[in-house]
Amino acid sequence: MKTILIVEDIELNIDLLTQLLEDDYHLLVARNGEEGVEMTHLHRPDLILMDISLPVMDGYDATRVIRKTFEALPIIGLSAHAMSGDDIRARTAGCTDYLTKPVDEDLLFNKLKEYLE
Repeated sequence: MKTILIVEDIELNIDLLTQLLEDDYHLLVARNGEEGVEMTHLHRPDLILMDISLPVMDGYDATRVIRKTFEALPIIGLSAHAMSGDDIRARTAGCTDYLTKPVDEDLLFNKLKEYLE
């Protein structure tokens, strides 16, 4: 079973993603960017769902740090901020892809299939 690391600080979003994914994937949760970096090094997930607005270390910085070691690891940036240019900023930081919140379930599953199969 593939492992997905969810890096998210809002419990409601964690619960939603867990309900959507727990039947098909092994899930790990980090509640800030620094924890996300640590858990990536400890557990080497197959994919990361990275919230952009995080405490301690934001998703952009966490992605940059992870990229130094894990160049090919799929990282999907997630953000409620759907401002023009946010997707470009996420990709520039190293995100493989970018989705806005609330997450479109079909789009999420298509992305997971694309990166994990």
